[in-house]
Amino acid sequence: MKKLLLNPIKWHPLLMLVLGIMCLQNIYAQENITIEGNVSSAGETSGPLPYITILVKGTTRGTTTDFDGNYSISAAPDATLVFSYVGFKTKEIPVDGQTQIDVQLEEDVAGLDAVVVTGYSTQDKKSITGSIATITSEDLEKVHGGATVSAGLAGKIPGVSFRMNDGRPGASASIQIRNMGTPLYVIDGIQQDEGQFNNISPNDIESITVLKDASAAVYGVRAANGVVVVTTKRGKKGSRNTININAYTGWQNWSRFPETVNDSYEWMLGKAEAEVNQFGSTGITPEELEKYRIGEERGYQSFNWKDFIVKGNAPLTSINLSATGGSENINYYVSGTHLNQQAVFGDEFTFKRTNIQSNIDANITDRLKIGVQINGRVETRKNPGIPGYDDYWLPRFAILRNRPFERPYANDNPEYLNNIGHNETNWALHNFETGGYYEENWRQLQANFTAEYQIPGVKGLTAKGTYSYYIADRLQDGHEYTYDAYTYYPDIDEYIVTGGSSNPFRERATRKVFRNTYQGQLQWKRDFGDHSFGALFIAERQEFRYLGQYVHAVPSTNTLPLIYFSDMDQYDDSDSEEARIGYIGQFNYNFRDKYYLELSARRDASWKFAPDKRVGYFPSASVGWRITEEQFFKDLIGEESILDNFKFRGSYGVLGDDNVGIGAFDYLPGYNYNVNNGTPVILDGQAVIPARDKGQPISNISWFKSKILDIGADFYMFGSKLSGTVDYFYRKRTGLRGRKYDILIPNELGYGLPDENVNSDARYGVDGSLSYSDEVGEVSFSVTTSGSISRSKFLSSYKPRFDNSYQRYRASSEDRYNTIFWGYTTVGQFQSQEEIDNYPVDIDGRGNSTLLPGDLIYEDVNGDGRIDGYDETPIGYNNYNPLINFGLNIYVAYKGFDFTADFSGASGFSWNQSWEQRWAYQNNGALNKIFLDRWRRADPFDPNSEWIPGKYPALRFNDGGHSNYNKNSTFWLHNVTYLRARTIELGYSLPKTFLDKINVQKARFYVNGYNLFSIDNVAEYGIDPEISDANGLQYPQNKFVNVGVNVSL
Repeated sequence: MKKLLLNPIKWHPLLMLVLGIMCLQNIYAQENITIEGNVSSAGETSGPLPYITILVKGTTRGTTTDFDGNYSISAAPDATLVFSYVGFKTKEIPVDGQTQIDVQLEEDVAGLDAVVVTGYSTQDKKSITGSIATITSEDLEKVHGGATVSAGLAGKIPGVSFRMNDGRPGASASIQIRNMGTPLYVIDGIQQDEGQFNNISPNDIESITVLKDASAAVYGVRAANGVVVVTTKRGKKGSRNTININAYTGWQNWSRFPETVNDSYEWMLGKAEAEVNQFGSTGITPEELEKYRIGEERGYQSFNWKDFIVKGNAPLTSINLSATGGSENINYYVSGTHLNQQAVFGDEFTFKRTNIQSNIDANITDRLKIGVQINGRVETRKNPGIPGYDDYWLPRFAILRNRPFERPYANDNPEYLNNIGHNETNWALHNFETGGYYEENWRQLQANFTAEYQIPGVKGLTAKGTYSYYIADRLQDGHEYTYDAYTYYPDIDEYIVTGGSSNPFRERATRKVFRNTYQGQLQWKRDFGDHSFGALFIAERQEFRYLGQYVHAVPSTNTLPLIYFSDMDQYDDSDSEEARIGYIGQFNYNFRDKYYLELSARRDASWKFAPDKRVGYFPSASVGWRITEEQFFKDLIGEESILDNFKFRGSYGVLGDDNVGIGAFDYLPGYNYNVNNGTPVILDGQAVIPARDKGQPISNISWFKSKILDIGADFYMFGSKLSGTVDYFYRKRTGLRGRKYDILIPNELGYGLPDENVNSDARYGVDGSLSYSDEVGEVSFSVTTSGSISRSKFLSSYKPRFDNSYQRYRASSEDRYNTIFWGYTTVGQFQSQEEIDNYPVDIDGRGNSTLLPGDLIYEDVNGDGRIDGYDETPIGYNNYNPLINFGLNIYVAYKGFDFTADFSGASGFSWNQSWEQRWAYQNNGALNKIFLDRWRRADPFDPNSEWIPGKYPALRFNDGGHSNYNKNSTFWLHNVTYLRARTIELGYSLPKTFLDKINVQKARFYVNGYNLFSIDNVAEYGIDPEISDANGLQYPQNKFVNVGVNVSL
């Protein structure tokens, strides 16, 4: 019997393997025990802490607490458990054979142990020596102001300026760090452009860190203007599987837009006044004017073009669905977001975007960890297309171009487009059926692959490799139709074609972008008693390729979308490549969390420069001193001090910038092909695409260099309830482009010498923030303010020379602020014709013969009796990013209710009122409502009647050359200051006791407003304070009202 039983075992290896595994499991079970417990917060506000990370020290085995703070983990009886979470002090507890361990975590002093992504690595907040600011997903989740991430940054980060010049669907804001220029964007360790940053789904972002000083030097040639580092969300080890739904829908309306006179009588009355003012008489009779006032006869009625063009409550909808979780060895985050936004012009003007994000990390062994990140988007912009114009510009222009007695349809019959003489602004044309279409599609996919290995034999040494592949595809299609415009003749009751377009076009453009990024990294971290060391070495290579094609055709029909060779009249093909390579070294030292030192250097090579100027070396250094860790300082402030932590820090570094305005291979001699924009020239009867000598090779241009100094301090007081930071910064750029004018070459060459690195400028300022948070009973609240001042100055050029002292005063840039706006000082307005006749200064250059009461009086600065360019002085700022930026953020929570209010503001920039905003009837168009408040005669037809005062000078008809309008002056220039309500949100979270019954983790409902109001000094002109166009006709920012829900299952 025994023989029969043993024989099968002998010949079944699989069974023997199973028995062996069972034996190993038994041994494992004997060696490890299961520890359970609860984690809660210490102090007056004690309570369970969910999502606390618990690791077995020295291993990758871990778990997290559930919503009630409970956990369970298997470990050896002599192991040590490490409890950690952002905002709390890390705690290590020896197991000592215990099976029940309850832990209370203390809040960290101002989150000094919080981990911040800086450069290519992470650091504890307390060890940071650079000027770095961070916002988290909580700060972004409550912003529902359009399609882009940049909308969520306004007023939240000190030193970051925000300006949104264009509010159309899918548009993004201009973001600059300390007004230094467009920053570099780094997303999950990979350098990207501004477009990729703005088109991430905000729901997928875990944090955004801004590197403002020389700490950005590790990113090399594109980081001279600062770096925005984005970290996307990831799953947490040992966390439960969770499904999150974040959805909202809202309605958009323009914040502001210039108002026009929509009354034909007022328009014609103003024209009559203007003609009398200009010419002494008008062809408009009182009888004709009366017909416009009555407004009943055909051709004398009024039409409101703005109401016809702008539709209220344009919809916006966003829905995000994500899943996250993790085991001891694998964690994941998967997300999908769809956004649909319409313009206020109607449902044919749309922007749609779908994002996907997938982050997966896995521990293959105790030493090897791999990760895969995949993100992508599909984006579509679609709207009617009108020949030769920006299809979002024309509707806005139409509001101030179309006159109130003009109507969109002939005889008000929608079947017949009315010929108004400038049909491109006839809104009845702007639709897919009549005008045509424009569609732009982007499809983008990026995959990042990472592997991290802890090298045996060298404690603390880790090797990491990253490969990233990015592909983007753009397809633009446009078809702009032929159309007929009609005039209705009531005498014969017929519609006759009197206008339209017989010159259609069909276009198609494609663009493909390929990027490959390779990174190899060695990192070493080691503690030796009170001394902590860290070192980092990185080699990075970036490859770019851009392909593009453009085809333009003149089709024979509106209906056939295909492009035939016989119809083509333009074709363009392009293919370009770029490459950059860099090596980075970094060293960190920390003594007792008291003294900090960081040194870094980067070697970069850029494809733009000649081989002997291609390589640049860029070092940086920073130090930090936590003076509150010094015993002498503790003795000085005493045990009861309100000061919890104070750190001084300083940094200095040199950053390179290869964005110097030259193209690929400009350092080589040769010829430029197709210099006539695709148009051939005829030689000997043959069509030839022309080429031309490139000129002198640009072999002497190399890097712009930015030398950045930053001195700052961070402090925490009153038990970390009050915290703040302040920085002074100075950036000097050298090697800017300039011409050596004293080196001459013969004119016969046909070109001059290229620029060289001879100019320099500087930017300096202060930024800081102050935050206070506390709890009063069941009410918790926080208030944060931030602000910055940043100004630039041109330092020097190559051997400046001036003909005289005035030219130096007026034309020099040497050692002068860059943002100066020159103009005339208005000292008043003429009150009577007698004052004009006796005025000793020639204002208009014609002996004041064109002036009337109400016209502008300019200061004669040099006293020569006439107003000319010699009377110009600095009167304001250029219309660049504001010099001063500030923000205010308020949060209040009570039981299940929460309230958020975010404000941002700016000052130190100017808006120059011009074009439709300066002189009436510009382009023979509509009358701006602001000109109703004008100087006018009591009887518009009597030149000798009494003058009635107003704000604006008496009207002239489309006369931009008059002295009132052809001079930039303090009357027209407005130095803008504003405070804008960015986000106002009220939310309510259902109580946990109820959610437990329905097996839901979280359910929150909210009402949200974005850009609801602005307090500023340009409201009377009907313009948004952030626009830059002098005519005020940019697409303004929208006001949003949203309702939404957050649910976690």
